[in-house]
Amino acid sequence: MKSFIRVMKALSDPNRVKMMKMLQARPLCVCEIKTALGIAQSTASKHLKILEDAELVRSFKDGLWVNYSLSDGSGSPYSASMIGNLRHWLDDESEIKELTQILPDIDRHAIVGK
Repeated sequence: MKSFIRVMKALSDPNRVKMMKMLQARPLCVCEIKTALGIAQSTASKHLKILEDAELVRSFKDGLWVNYSLSDGSGSPYSASMIGNLRHWLDDESEIKELTQILPDIDRHAIVGK
């Protein structure tokens, strides 16, 4: 039951749900996520840690960047179910549509000036 509760709590925050929807499009670094959501980098990192602990997202290093992507769900049947269902949910919500529109214009290199 602990795994189920961890997944449900992780998805109980609107910003974390938005992060999940954003990561459906492509892997993102913290700076891209915080820019899209208009939140502090520390806040984005805390949210990502909660999602990672619930096995909803995974992180991987790419040079200097730490990227986040959706988990494959193999660690928990609850996370796998929610990841699969979220692919079909909320796409008509105005906040999700707005994120979907701005995400292609957000580039980590432009954010950090490299």
